[in-house]
Amino acid sequence: MSYIPRLKNEYKKSIVDKMVKEFSYDNVMQVPKLEKIVISKGVGAAVNDKKLIDHALNEISNISGQRAIATISKKDVASFKLRKGMPIGVKVTLRGERMYEFLDRLVTTALPRVRDFNGVKSSGFDGRGNYNLGVTEQIIFPEINIDKINKISGMDITFVTSAKSDKEALQLLSELGLPFKRKSNEVNSEKSKSKSVADQLTNSVDNSEVEQAPVSEEVPVVEKAPASEEAPVVEEAPASEEVPVVEEVPMSEETDDEEKPDSENNNKE
Repeated sequence: MSYIPRLKNEYKKSIVDKMVKEFSYDNVMQVPKLEKIVISKGVGAAVNDKKLIDHALNEISNISGQRAIATISKKDVASFKLRKGMPIGVKVTLRGERMYEFLDRLVTTALPRVRDFNGVKSSGFDGRGNYNLGVTEQIIFPEINIDKINKISGMDITFVTSAKSDKEALQLLSELGLPFKRKSNEVNSEKSKSKSVADQLTNSVDNSEVEQAPVSEEVPVVEKAPASEEAPVVEEAPASEEVPVVEEVPMSEETDDEEKPDSENNNKE
């Protein structure tokens, strides 16, 4: 039994059926597929140091699992000291099983090692079903030994598909595992949906509480302990009983004081 890559097997078993249902193709042969992956890297500093081309060739070959080739300049550029026929870059084209194997390693191993990774941008489509992805550091691939690299540099990865529109290519690559960033409109719509669901839940809870309120009658609890029963306790100890005691003392003292001058006046007479 021949070896079949994981993504290739998944494409044949599940992705094709999903794409047919999504875009309602008349024939299975209309389903877009991934044709090739091109990995390219520009080495502009190789004009002064040709050894950089050899390092780039080794890195791209280790990453892709296929021998890379050097790209040659097509014309002279005097301002860059560039002559026609000089090697200024490296590229490799992957097809078939190596293509699916590289994509599997890119999605499952390399991209999760990117610092502060939030997904790849969905703006890299060219309008004809092809997608371009830029990698800023080659050390995200586990095949690269950090101790043996000369300089941290990036590369461009191009996914060539048979899709006729960017929408079909986006659906195909996302089904193959590329984690695309969601647009702000989609995020806002999801937030609004979550808010509406939360509001519905709160309203349902409030309605249930309102409906259950008349069932739990708390009025008899108030009638069992009325405040009118405590009124006789207040009447049993009135403060008016102490008033005569307070009034008798000053009244007696005043009468004595008033009687004394009368007696004195009588004596004087």
